Amino acid sequence: MPRHPVRRLLFVLPLLLGACAARPPLAGQPATPAATAAEDARSVRTPDQAWPAVFAAVQEARLFADQKYFVDAVPRSDPATIEAAFAQQRGLPGFDLRRFVDGHFVLPDEGAATDIPKRDSLRAHIDALWPLLTRRSPAPRPHDSLLQLPHPYVVPGGRFREVYYWDSYFTMLGLAESGQHALVRQMLDNFAHLIDAWGHVPNGNRSYYLSRSQPPFFSHMVMLQAKLEPAAPVRYLPQLRREHAFWMDGAEGLRPGQAHRRVVRLADGSLLNRYWDDRDSPRPESYVQDRQTAAASTRPAGEVYRELRAGAESGWDFSSRWLDDPMRLDTIHVTTRVPVDLNSLLHHLETTIALACGQAGDQACARDYQARAGERAAAIERHLWQADGYYGDLDLRDGQVRTQPTAAALFPLHAGIASPERARSTAAMVRARLLKPGGLVTTTIDSGQQWDAPNVWAPLQWIAVDGLRRYGEDALARDIAAGFLGNVRTLFGREHKLVEKYDADGALQGGGGGEYPLQDGFGWTNGVALALLALYPQLEREPVSNPAAPARRSEDSTTR
Repeated sequence: MPRHPVRRLLFVLPLLLGACAARPPLAGQPATPAATAAEDARSVRTPDQAWPAVFAAVQEARLFADQKYFVDAVPRSDPATIEAAFAQQRGLPGFDLRRFVDGHFVLPDEGAATDIPKRDSLRAHIDALWPLLTRRSPAPRPHDSLLQLPHPYVVPGGRFREVYYWDSYFTMLGLAESGQHALVRQMLDNFAHLIDAWGHVPNGNRSYYLSRSQPPFFSHMVMLQAKLEPAAPVRYLPQLRREHAFWMDGAEGLRPGQAHRRVVRLADGSLLNRYWDDRDSPRPESYVQDRQTAAASTRPAGEVYRELRAGAESGWDFSSRWLDDPMRLDTIHVTTRVPVDLNSLLHHLETTIALACGQAGDQACARDYQARAGERAAAIERHLWQADGYYGDLDLRDGQVRTQPTAAALFPLHAGIASPERARSTAAMVRARLLKPGGLVTTTIDSGQQWDAPNVWAPLQWIAVDGLRRYGEDALARDIAAGFLGNVRTLFGREHKLVEKYDADGALQGGGGGEYPLQDGFGWTNGVALALLALYPQLEREPVSNPAAPARRSEDSTTR
């Protein structure tokens, strides 16, 4: 993939290039270059490539309510044979597409059953859910989209039948609180296996997810394991460095104003990162939706598909955070943004590598990665802070930090990057604009997208609570935890379930919006609920209260 200038990027005079030159690889770098691993991943045939005619016919006919359902099917014979039979039969009188699919594919189950006998407490319910959400890879099946994993893993639940990258860190927080330490270690080893096999952790363990990753929480998983196993950073050092190489692939030789895959060099020489996807076709699991979105745009379809895929890598799929027009998904721009959450996570990855190298006795490596982390922290502070007093994403098209307040602003606090003054300013914005009766809302704009108001999501509650506590903002942290746990407890008491997302505005119900119905289970909600109860055990017994103003604020729904 050729390097290219970032579109319409406005530059100031660059710093002396010699001072900003990329470092040469250190001894002991991963033997397989990230680019080679990427090529290997791109060579894997996904369902839409392996049986394209059948795939398109089934998805366009909306044969199944969920576009992901057929993507998870396994062919009963060689795909070429199935394609030939389809070409021969589809025009015959009385051809029945559903009957053809049933005869040639093994369809997946409907998802994890989470209906269990009612428990007296939320903790007991979650403990009973873990076995229902735990999976082992089945025996290998030809042409199965599922990527084999050596150890058991916990799936989110519902339509999500595989392990997901960033979900799993928050699930692991809860598993640790439940005393499931062996399973935490097994999940960590699974992610290390994926890095060894593919050069990165894919979105999930499916072939159609190989072209992208998700917010990089592997280093956080390692440090979670380090609480029980102090030598864990050294054990996983090869995988930590290989994941870093994946995100930084192409950095060497980039000139100011250039980008390659997931890395961007800014005008002053700073290296920061963006979300990306190595394919520019519709996502197989959202095939019809993506084609409709591209058709509504004046841009080339491949460009829109890439942006939608990059949005999926961000985990915020989708949000007005990425949209030029907050009410139009076809105005999505992800690859032209430098996201504050991603770069905060990569700062943690670099500091973890530095720690691991130090533990391993490689002081040169430790100094190098500590310097990288310091440079990234300085670049975040220089480029991702805006005058209204909180962190945001840099828009590479105009060189401006977007002013839309989002929960991503709390990631520099979670990473310990923010100064005390900036942490206080960010906290003030959060209390004034993002704190709602049901917890921390993702954004202030109700666009109909699931990562927008009025939804609250478990992982962002944890990032906020942990980050605010690091800076002494204990009252705000507790209010966020109380609002979210009130949501979780109320819905559990009423419907005996935990769900993927919740409504923030005091309705005390599951959230909505997005490409699919609300899912039950639910891995990261279970994990964050237990982690928050460990911090605030009294909240398990307190009456549900609304710490924020009860009225839903109408928002200035403008973005840059």
